[in-house]
Amino acid sequence: MSNLNLPPYPAKVVVRSGKRMIFDMLRRKYVALTPEEWVRQHFVNFLVSHRGYPASMLANEVELVIGQKRLRCDTVLYGLRAEPRMIVEYKAPGINVTQKVFDQVAAYNMLLHVDYLVVSNGLCHYCCKMDYEHQNYLFLEDIPLYENI
Repeated sequence: MSNLNLPPYPAKVVVRSGKRMIFDMLRRKYVALTPEEWVRQHFVNFLVSHRGYPASMLANEVELVIGQKRLRCDTVLYGLRAEPRMIVEYKAPGINVTQKVFDQVAAYNMLLHVDYLVVSNGLCHYCCKMDYEHQNYLFLEDIPLYENI
């Protein structure tokens, strides 16, 4: 897998039935190792180990239902009252972060109404803080520490 603009960590990678799998500490199981999953696992490790986010308040592959349509948020951070606080959307390192990616995460936010939206392809990371009162958002220079959200 490619090098990312995230701190390295000792990823648990195995081969099962000829397929590479990586251990997902949030789902507590091995999942298919795709380029996007490589980014997800590194980013979750970054949030937990370097930004102080409690693993117990993060969830991967959170399903949302809009009418007949089913969507999946890549990672959601929950608050103390189990309210969604942050949505993180991942793309493979070879995928550019475009307006279309932000539109995707904004669609998820129409249901969850979180405080922060994050998008990462493992090389570039973007975080914005929502300001619902002024119907605006502010891009932050870095992913905030958990204690600051």
